[in-house]
Amino acid sequence: MYNLIVLASKPSEWTHDEFITWWRGEHADVTYPLPGLRRWLHTEVLGAMDDKRSAGWDGMSVLSFDDKEALDAALASEEWQRAVAHVGSMGGRSIIVTGDERVMVPQA
Repeated sequence: MYNLIVLASKPSEWTHDEFITWWRGEHADVTYPLPGLRRWLHTEVLGAMDDKRSAGWDGMSVLSFDDKEALDAALASEEWQRAVAHVGSMGGRSIIVTGDERVMVPQA
C-alpha cells in the first residue's frame, strides 16, 4: 500500500467534537469516491504523549492506495478537487505526508 497521511487540527471556532463529526460525516462523504482508494483509517486524537510537542491535534487519516501511481491518479482527479474544495479555507493546521506502508506486526 501507498499512503497519504493527514494530521489535522480543528478550526479555532469549532469544537473538537464538531470537527470529528464533520470529518467522519460530511467530509467523508466527499472523500469516499476518490478513485483507487483501497482503505481509509481515521483516528480521533484523544490524548498526547508529550504536551509540548504533540498537543493540539484533533485527528489523523490514513488513505491507502495500491501504489504511488494510484495515489497520483487520485490527486489528479475531479474527486480530489471536490474534496479539497470542501475543506476550503476553514482554517486549522495540517501536516500531509505520503509513503510506502510496511506491516511490522500483522493483525492476529
